[in-house]
Amino acid sequence: MTFTIDERTPFGKRVARRLQEERIIWLTTVSQSGEPNPRPVWFLWDGNNFIIYSRPGTYKLKHIRNNPRVSLSFDGDGMGGDIVIIAGMAHIDQDVQPADQVSAYINKYTEGLQRINMTPEVFAEEYSVALRIEPHRIRGH
Repeated sequence: MTFTIDERTPFGKRVARRLQEERIIWLTTVSQSGEPNPRPVWFLWDGNNFIIYSRPGTYKLKHIRNNPRVSLSFDGDGMGGDIVIIAGMAHIDQDVQPADQVSAYINKYTEGLQRINMTPEVFAEEYSVALRIEPHRIRGH
């Protein structure tokens, strides 16, 4: 299934802008008991997929191994508007470069890394598991 964003529409333009400018996206995984588990994460949109780095041994990785269906969403505008929800399939991807070798990711999160007192190398060591999320569907308003 090909995922496209129609940037000719106001919604598509907003989505494209947010994919480039936003720093946080909410990743929702589903536990084995069926409970949704949302968590804020850093992400990189590469034009086709989302790249998210995780510490090993986290619940989100366990959830994804059991059920790779996930959703991603941005915060709304606080009044019920500017909603963007993306459904997709998450995969642990051994072929994704470590975070410190992905210049677009490091450039995007330079301030965040400074705020948490991490160098790119330390971040890549601690958040050593790469997730690739293939989007399948988008909705919102």
